[in-house]
Amino acid sequence: MNAKYLRPEDARQLRAMTFSPHVMVEGTLSGQHRSRLRGASTEFHEYRPYSPGDPPAQVDWRVFARTDRFYLKTFELETHLECHIFLDISSSMGFSDGPESKYDWAARFAAGLAYLVTLRQDRVSLTVFNDRPRGYLPPGGTQGHLRQFLNMLEEHKPGDRTALAEALERSLPLLRRKGTVIILSDFLDEPSAIFRALSAYMHRGFKVFLYQVLTPEELTLPDQAFRRYVDVESNQNLIVHPESVREAYLEELDAHQRGLAQLSTRRGISFVPARTDQPWMEHLRRLAR
Repeated sequence: MNAKYLRPEDARQLRAMTFSPHVMVEGTLSGQHRSRLRGASTEFHEYRPYSPGDPPAQVDWRVFARTDRFYLKTFELETHLECHIFLDISSSMGFSDGPESKYDWAARFAAGLAYLVTLRQDRVSLTVFNDRPRGYLPPGGTQGHLRQFLNMLEEHKPGDRTALAEALERSLPLLRRKGTVIILSDFLDEPSAIFRALSAYMHRGFKVFLYQVLTPEELTLPDQAFRRYVDVESNQNLIVHPESVREAYLEELDAHQRGLAQLSTRRGISFVPARTDQPWMEHLRRLAR
């Protein structure tokens, strides 16, 4: 496997990564899964005593003939859980203060996660969005599907404004089975609108992770000479010395991040701040634990 956002050396590290048993169970990230079902299925699991209300048709009469007791067979059916990745491709995700943009970091994380999910025989989908969904790849778990996933990451480039809440509302009908939702964005949008949209996902039983991807410069506003700042989504210009606005800027950013974290905690959503100077692989390892 060799693609812009999934290098052979990355794939080797990912193959050596192990998931803890809770990962992707009822919507967190897993591997091969089995669900215990009563009735005909793929593989016998065990006998258990009959209880009032159990379907008589599932009684094993051969065991009854030998023991004079009612027992039911239980079976295991292999199931595939789904991971739904949402990737922000608004203009602000194209910002970079180093060799790679926020979009590049997020795309590498998404590619690595998709590789892990398919490696564990689960299914992964991809939605790219800015002010609305711009591309959708339905859930799949084959090598061919993974290639489509990686190609889609390369085909889309950051552009236009972001409207995450609207994109989430439009995307919900596309997700037919509950699972894990991973959103990769800088979340430079109104938090209350985002969480109103996410409430529908929580109501349907999705497990949600929010990864806020920012650059070191966005997080610190380093001391430099007068600079021209351009709002990449509105094209408005501002020439200012960072020292004159740093304190107010950092206070606003801190309040915004605290608001995202608090709203996430209240709703049982995982909020993860991520920096582009941090290895995306480490964030993936933490998710897999």
